[in-house]
Amino acid sequence: MQPRDEMELREEAIRAHYPAAEAMLAGFDHAPRLAKAGAPEAVERSSGVVTGARRFRSTTPGLVTRPTVAAAGVRLIERIEGVGGDALPGPVQAAVLQGLRRALAIALAVGDAFSEVTGLSELKKANLEGRLPEARRTEFSALLAAEALAVLSVFANATGFLLAAQAGEETVEIGALDEVLTDNAPLALHGALWELDQDIALHGSDPGKLVATVLAFAEALSARARARGEQLPATAAFAGAAWRVAADDLPIAGFAPSRKARGTSLIMQFKKPEEVVGNHIAKYQAMRLAKMLMAYDFQRKMNPFAELGGFIFTFMGDGAPGTGKTTLIQMMAGLLNEYCKVAGYPFRYQNFGIDNIDSYQGKSGQNAKAFIQGVMDPAVIGFGTVDDIDQIAGKRGDRQSSAGQQEVTAVLMEAFAGANTVVRGNCTFGMFSNFPENVDDALRQRAGARFLVDGPQSRADYIDILALLLGKKHQIPLGDHDLMAAQAIQRAVSESYARHARPMEAGLIAVYDRVEAQIGPLDTIAKLGTYLKAIQEADPRFTGRAIKNITDAVKVRAMDFELPDDWMEDPALFLAKDYDTKSAMIAELRRPVTAEMVLQEINRYADSEFRYADKSDEVAIGAMVRDMGRAEEAKRRYLEGRG
Repeated sequence: MQPRDEMELREEAIRAHYPAAEAMLAGFDHAPRLAKAGAPEAVERSSGVVTGARRFRSTTPGLVTRPTVAAAGVRLIERIEGVGGDALPGPVQAAVLQGLRRALAIALAVGDAFSEVTGLSELKKANLEGRLPEARRTEFSALLAAEALAVLSVFANATGFLLAAQAGEETVEIGALDEVLTDNAPLALHGALWELDQDIALHGSDPGKLVATVLAFAEALSARARARGEQLPATAAFAGAAWRVAADDLPIAGFAPSRKARGTSLIMQFKKPEEVVGNHIAKYQAMRLAKMLMAYDFQRKMNPFAELGGFIFTFMGDGAPGTGKTTLIQMMAGLLNEYCKVAGYPFRYQNFGIDNIDSYQGKSGQNAKAFIQGVMDPAVIGFGTVDDIDQIAGKRGDRQSSAGQQEVTAVLMEAFAGANTVVRGNCTFGMFSNFPENVDDALRQRAGARFLVDGPQSRADYIDILALLLGKKHQIPLGDHDLMAAQAIQRAVSESYARHARPMEAGLIAVYDRVEAQIGPLDTIAKLGTYLKAIQEADPRFTGRAIKNITDAVKVRAMDFELPDDWMEDPALFLAKDYDTKSAMIAELRRPVTAEMVLQEINRYADSEFRYADKSDEVAIGAMVRDMGRAEEAKRRYLEGRG
């Protein structure tokens, strides 16, 4: 779909409607016509607060039907400021009120523009003066209904857009909206604000739920206005137009939802996949994961991969210094940045580093929570990394870990696999370390996938990386070598997976050989389960979470295909499809699960655990040997000094 030419919605036109917007938020009387009240009326905050509502009166007389029930006062400022029970409104309540005022003013300004373009403003004037021809009354009513739906749509979309930055992980189900009126724009807004007041009274018990309630209301109102507006021919002038509010960078394209484009402008030296030498499985999975994220559906707020299985929410990349962990991050961030630009999606990359550890009690945990919430924002495609996680997240019970590091560990564990964790499929977190054995066992096991980042391995890898880093500004001949042939990803990955048909770590090899000698080839679920039990007997840390991570990795292998590149280059082929269509397209590409595949993933995961345990033991033994050596030397010097 080609972008439409956008008209600028002037700031002075918006601000001219601030008084009317403030009056609606301060108070008006509304008798519900289609809905039933289910919430308590707003309570006066104190005897000194004047609650007399300033009424917003329609300038279109003769079109408001008589109420069927007694009118009730709607005082949203009072309702919102009272959320949480504090005597003074907090910053969240203030932000919500500011956003609602701004959204109402924008909606009224668009209503004015619609009236001018369609001639509705002249018909309103004629109606006020009592000179509206009888023959044009049907047209007048149709245009008033169209204006009402346009104003409701803009109000809903602007509210969701302006308050997106306030969104947390709280979710609220508000049900259907009934009080959607189309007699005229002011009455339509009164009905919508009455619904919002009811929803806040029922669900907005604290600031987090207040924001969730308002956003859920905005989403429901947007969908309702769009469904009705697309069936009304008189809305064509609005549906085909596009505006932009420069101060907010808010796009208004007919009834289409306005997505909050709050991505980060990345200043990073991106790497292309061909610039990553070695690390075949890690590179392949990172490339696939980048495309998986792009399947996220912003309307459904879910990713088909997360629903079908095979989505990598958390992963750990470990390897010696200089093996390519930073290059892998640069490659994946670059791919996501490029894909999101093509699709028009907001992309947010954040790294949680050592500078986020604070000496003030509780501040490190707050920083970690802000990092998690920023990446998990359902309005963006998110990629979060924790580099050198062994230095940032402390081991529980480790006296050398600071209180800040312990706070970070607790936050990450809860976020990655806690009771309230919701995996939507719009983001992924990568933890990277040169010393994964120093990471808390429970936190490390929350990494659903393991990327061994071991750098170049073969002779061909070393030739390729030398040629790549030297560049082209030299005259040295290449010699007898097919440059970059070893980096052909499909062949390299296939060979890498095949190597895991047998374990690689000495401790695991002994377990594997013993089990295979007892029960034969591991080609049934029963035999594979026996192997898993034997691994657990050798390493008690190999728990049920490890089995879950292995089965998740198997599901990833079942999705062992790359979404075609042209799907990422032309949004119409895949990215712009609806959720069900995308899900069906992905399901068609799914591969069957085999015993060989399961065995390879068991060995891959268990190898990493045995590698961590062996390194951890070696580090501990080495430290004890050094301590004993220092003690012996100190004793020798002490005795020599006395002699």
